[in-house]
Amino acid sequence: MATPVSVVPSELFQALRALELRTMRLANDVLVGQYASGFRGQGLAFREVRHYLPGDDVRTIDWNVSARMNEPFVKVFDEEREMTVLLGLDRSASLRFGTVGSRKDELQLEAAALLAISSVRGGDRIGLVLGRDRVEHVVRPRRGQKHALRVITDIVASDAKALVQLPRDAVGAATDLRGILETAVRVARRRSLFFLLSDFLDEGWESTFSLVASKHDLVPVVLTDRRDGEIPDVGLATFEDLESGETIVVDTGDQTVRAAYSHAHRVRVEQRKKLFSKLSLDAVTLETGKPVVAPFRDLFRRRTRRHR
Repeated sequence: MATPVSVVPSELFQALRALELRTMRLANDVLVGQYASGFRGQGLAFREVRHYLPGDDVRTIDWNVSARMNEPFVKVFDEEREMTVLLGLDRSASLRFGTVGSRKDELQLEAAALLAISSVRGGDRIGLVLGRDRVEHVVRPRRGQKHALRVITDIVASDAKALVQLPRDAVGAATDLRGILETAVRVARRRSLFFLLSDFLDEGWESTFSLVASKHDLVPVVLTDRRDGEIPDVGLATFEDLESGETIVVDTGDQTVRAAYSHAHRVRVEQRKKLFSKLSLDAVTLETGKPVVAPFRDLFRRRTRRHR
């Protein structure tokens, strides 16, 4: 599934460049230092041996060197800072929705760009798994700013490609969170930091999600809009499922209808929160119309305090 970088249509190039500049500035000014302190590597790297000093952990004694030198020596380790960071992007049609400021897919793109640039500026490798009704694109993790920009460009190019390939009467593709999660496990062999960015409007992903959480440092990033759980009273209105194309006429003036819609949304949210809590995950919620930086800054601060 590793494919060459697609060509970005000329009308999107200017917007893509503006996104890159904006997210690089935000990452440099706000997030890079907090990211580096909030997320750490997954092991220890041997540096040297030195004489044993009172108070040293006896488990670090290097018995071979101590025997040769006829006095105790201990091993000194450095924490491995470098990590593999993987972005899992659900780019299904349900994200092409937003009522304030931007759509969810636009919010997701900005968040992914911010994470990619923060990661490589922190010295980590960044990779991508992107899917809709199936996994469509994989970028193997690598270091460097050019690679981070390649990840961002590939997300935009995949959207342009999908729009061209969709039949004229089709609305979009469904969601396959399970496929994205399973692919992420195959791409990241070692324990990695995995950001999953989605609106989580799918079924049957929970068991695979739990398995990934046991193997990787999984951070769910939930994309929301204020109308996800609230229907305004606008009388009779036609609603369309962005993934299936199905339409339905709803009497939004009926309080019972609005209450049932809100209740169903609350149930989904509570079930999701319970799962995240059960797995002890640091979840991030992004809402259209609100800045993308603050929730990640809060996440990095929480992680930093926990390390300390």
